[in-house]
Amino acid sequence: MTGQRSDARRNYSRILAVAEAEVARHGAAASLEQVARTAGVGSATVRRHFPTRQALLEAVFQERIQALCERADQLSRADDSRAALLDWLHGLVLYAVSARGFADVLTYEPPTDVPADTSTDAQVQHSCGAVLERAAAPLLRRALRDEVVRPGVTFHDLITLAVGIALATEHHAEPAVQADRLFTLTVEGLSPSP
Repeated sequence: MTGQRSDARRNYSRILAVAEAEVARHGAAASLEQVARTAGVGSATVRRHFPTRQALLEAVFQERIQALCERADQLSRADDSRAALLDWLHGLVLYAVSARGFADVLTYEPPTDVPADTSTDAQVQHSCGAVLERAAAPLLRRALRDEVVRPGVTFHDLITLAVGIALATEHHAEPAVQADRLFTLTVEGLSPSP
């Protein structure tokens, strides 16, 4: 029994390492069958550890999601709520541009009327979007309270903005530069008042 558990742990680690490389090359379209072949395991083994493509992609991006959550926590203590929210959102946009497939992971999650922290669906509670929402929602609530963002802005609006910029710029020669330009344009507005 113990041998099977250590084999399962090794398989999990090997599958995840291969998946990270495949996702870096092919984005969210990375082949689960290719992951299995390269990792030297069967497709059933991959699916036992990662029952869906979404589950595999979320595992690939877990470390960076944790870093974004920690950044949100740090920024929650900043004096300027607008600057804190925009700093976090800018970091999300830049990561979504630099990590192929990450924006696609976030597009798997349609908006709901139920905040992630009150959902009873375990899959929803642990999804990338839900984890990010729990971490960054305090930044948005504070910015709304301080009236430094438009009333009615939702966390889903922010995710949609980040994903849209990332997907729109991923094939540019310099996607990070273009994403940064679009982010600035979005924040400052198309036609700033004089």
